Amino acid sequence: MRVLGLETSCDETGVALYDSERGLLADALFSQIDLHRAYGGVVPELASRDHVKRLLPLTRQVLADAGVGAGQIDAIAYTAGPGLVGALLVGASCAQALAFAWGIPALGVHHMEGHLLAPMLEERPPQFPFVALLVSGGHTQLVRVEGIGRYQLLGESLDDAAGEAFDKTAKLLGLGYPGGPEIARLAQSGVADRFVFPRPMTDRPGLDFSFSGLKTFTLNTWQRCREAGDDSEETRCDIALAFERAVVDTLVLKCRRALRQTGLKRLVIAGGVSANQALRQALERMLGELRGEVFYARPRFCTDNGAMIAYAGCQRLLAGQQDGPAIAVQARWPMEQLPAV
Repeated sequence: MRVLGLETSCDETGVALYDSERGLLADALFSQIDLHRAYGGVVPELASRDHVKRLLPLTRQVLADAGVGAGQIDAIAYTAGPGLVGALLVGASCAQALAFAWGIPALGVHHMEGHLLAPMLEERPPQFPFVALLVSGGHTQLVRVEGIGRYQLLGESLDDAAGEAFDKTAKLLGLGYPGGPEIARLAQSGVADRFVFPRPMTDRPGLDFSFSGLKTFTLNTWQRCREAGDDSEETRCDIALAFERAVVDTLVLKCRRALRQTGLKRLVIAGGVSANQALRQALERMLGELRGEVFYARPRFCTDNGAMIAYAGCQRLLAGQQDGPAIAVQARWPMEQLPAV
């Protein structure tokens, strides 16, 4: 089965073509980072308009790169949520229109399920069951995964997601957007242990997260430094390192707890923050100590992309699932509501 995947949940337009027998045939992505950088974050209306502008040209590009005509596509998968409603509607409308014109089925896909399954696109995919750490700008969750659609939420952020905390911390330090790569870049030049930041919610049982307090702690530290006349680049680097280490240590500790609680030895990390090298290295060390395995997608499939939507949609379409012609999206959509495959 050949499935065209469309991703428009936020600020990246992704299109990909996946073949159930041959794997990923082609993919293309347009990032709106430059468009939103001037505002320090995503402007929903601008994001929606840019998806309208980019979606069909990217679709033509993917089909040309794959050497596939419209008549050779079996189905279309699109992101139906969670995400920005306007952006989601662009992808859903385009997908349903193409499906109607081509006489093929369409299926709305859960954005975070796409992230969760992105490592399946690699040469060495994880085997079920495993624990998944979904960590992005909008989500920080630990999930027990028994199979596609068989998800048990173990813990989640009670306030800011880790990626959101990275972006907000970068903004208060006067750094560019998106914040995660900027924080990671500065952290490489930071001096360890000059600042010691708290590891939120690690001194109590459970698998939930909280990053808003850490963001506030960072703000107060930066303000004290500035009041003392120290707003140097070196101080920014030291604060960035302390913040990054606090987030990484917190995520690693909670992942260790989740693995012990479930008795599993496989961990999947997915979402934009999973591209952070400090997090990957820390999790690899931890899994080495536990004699387990950690899996993640290549960096370009960690952020939003069409390939993960095409793959996730293909698995559900092969199981006989498809949507009617109605255009329906969900800004909020608990993953546990998905049917099992």
